[in-house]
Amino acid sequence: MSMTREIRTALLAATLMLAAAGLTWLLTPTIKLADVHGKPNFDAAIPTKFGDWQLDTRASAGIVDPQRQALLEKIYAQTLSRTYVNTKGERIMLSIAYGDDQRDGTQVHYPEICYPAQGFTLLGERKDRLKGDGLNLPVKRIETRLGEQRYEPVTYWTVIGDTATLGGVNKKLIELTYTLKGYIPDGLLFRVSSISKDPATAYSAQDQFTRELLRATSAETRTRLSGNPDKQ
Repeated sequence: MSMTREIRTALLAATLMLAAAGLTWLLTPTIKLADVHGKPNFDAAIPTKFGDWQLDTRASAGIVDPQRQALLEKIYAQTLSRTYVNTKGERIMLSIAYGDDQRDGTQVHYPEICYPAQGFTLLGERKDRLKGDGLNLPVKRIETRLGEQRYEPVTYWTVIGDTATLGGVNKKLIELTYTLKGYIPDGLLFRVSSISKDPATAYSAQDQFTRELLRATSAETRTRLSGNPDKQ
């Protein structure tokens, strides 16, 4: 009797292991969404002049990017960093980081983690919405400081596949949706920041900049950068 019970237990364990292996195989995506939709070229797609903004070539070399280059090259398939200036002399730093594989280990890294890791002090963070021009984007605002001089308010969001998200459970659900369809989703982090001790004014300028930038891009690029409007 004891031997029969042991055999049954062993068979049950083996069955469960095979079922788990089969489920893992079924839930392991094999097709990159980026290969289906094509990989973007943001250097060409993002205009150097739009609205009241134009590329500030003098300031670009001076950007302190809190995400180390080696880490960027490992995680992302493509990055873009530029500084723009308007007629008022306001400067906005733009950073776009795109990865064609959003599985664990290669997914986008969030500014509230990267900034402190590079010596910045995180002074505050909150969720917000970027509205206007048909937008209703979930965005994250963070206030950072490097030393006693550089105060840098930041606005960012991420896009997984074609859906804007701030991460957490929502991001996992989006990834699971693609996984069940057999796809490995791509992802993008869109970040704007400026040097200012007045966060409210900085965020207002960043929002204006972002709306004008998205307005100046093609419909395809706009969707890449901000996701499907129906899923915002």
